[in-house]
Amino acid sequence: MRHVGTQELETKRLLLRRLLPEDAGQMYQNWASDPEVTRWLRWEPHKNELETVGLLAAWATLYPNPDYYQWAIVEKSSGQVFGSISIFNTLLGDPAQKALWPQLDCADGVWEAGYCLGRAWWNKGFATEALRAVADYWFTQTDAPFLTCCHAKANPASGWVMEKAGFVYDHDSVDHKFDGTPVECKSYLLTRAHYQRKDLF
Repeated sequence: MRHVGTQELETKRLLLRRLLPEDAGQMYQNWASDPEVTRWLRWEPHKNELETVGLLAAWATLYPNPDYYQWAIVEKSSGQVFGSISIFNTLLGDPAQKALWPQLDCADGVWEAGYCLGRAWWNKGFATEALRAVADYWFTQTDAPFLTCCHAKANPASGWVMEKAGFVYDHDSVDHKFDGTPVECKSYLLTRAHYQRKDLF
């Protein structure tokens, strides 16, 4: 599979770029410290800004890798960094994921898009706008045949974002937080063939 890494993307309202150590303050204040934002995510809210600084320093070492995809979501009108969106290979952490997608060729992994936004930016279409941009990038810049998404069943709003971005529900699954807590989820799929038929969404 051809990888291209995290390159800058732009939409009407958003700039998607690499997260930088100097973003730690806004990341901590705008979303990483908020338990409502992380409620359905794998990770727990950050206890202090130093935790955010440490995470961004670790991510900075990964950006040179062509198969590392992690963007800051920046509101162009205000310059605020208010969320993040990534694409990651779920097989690296859970080889059992392969069995959940029997219809797919998973030789290059099961690549999943994930996102989180600060509460002040919810219900404004920003998540859909960012996800569409990342999906466009994925299918135009790599040769990947598909992209997946997953959300907690108890968080249907995230499923609406996926559907508006063209993803189609595929199956129920159980994901796990980093502490091992199981979370009932719904998994979605966007194939290259479906992406190319943009009239469908």
